[in-house]
Amino acid sequence: MGNGLRERWRINAMRTIQERALDLFDARGFDAVTIEEIAAAAEVSPSSVYRYFGTKEGLLVADEFDSMSQETLEGILDVNDPVGSLLRAVVKYEATAEQTPQRRVRYFFKVPSVRMAACAALDRASQRIAPMLVTSGGMTTTQARVAANALVFGYFAALEQWYLDGGADPIAKYVDDGMQPLRGLWPTPDEA
Repeated sequence: MGNGLRERWRINAMRTIQERALDLFDARGFDAVTIEEIAAAAEVSPSSVYRYFGTKEGLLVADEFDSMSQETLEGILDVNDPVGSLLRAVVKYEATAEQTPQRRVRYFFKVPSVRMAACAALDRASQRIAPMLVTSGGMTTTQARVAANALVFGYFAALEQWYLDGGADPIAKYVDDGMQPLRGLWPTPDEA
């Protein structure tokens, strides 16, 4: 089995596990469901669930970004327009999402342990982005760390507002609006 096929199989398996987990969480509540029950519903072993997600909270916060190669990330993130890059990624995600993310996202803001796991994942994302901002030559290490955190946690704040407002409008609308204060850090290329 080639790497591309193996990777697609892994991603499909992860999505199936996440869907079965969401079915159980929606029916019985997050805290009432065990990894063993999720594994049984997804027809995989509990060790597979742990291998793919690490924790029950990881089932909800894991996405393609976590396993994205640095090369792919560098192709997505324009260091001269990180806000625009983020917005384009959100628009692309929303266009290809098989379902509304609200089903999964609501747990980010309703279950404290899931929120903590989401914040840890965002911190890891920030740690991957910051060196790219330094390498571009425009920021010191400290500036890049602050800017990367502003970007990823700003996204999370916009996502939370989207959720609190009922999730009817596109997430991208909230990201675009919420990121306006960061445009002072990174003017769009046509403003520069």
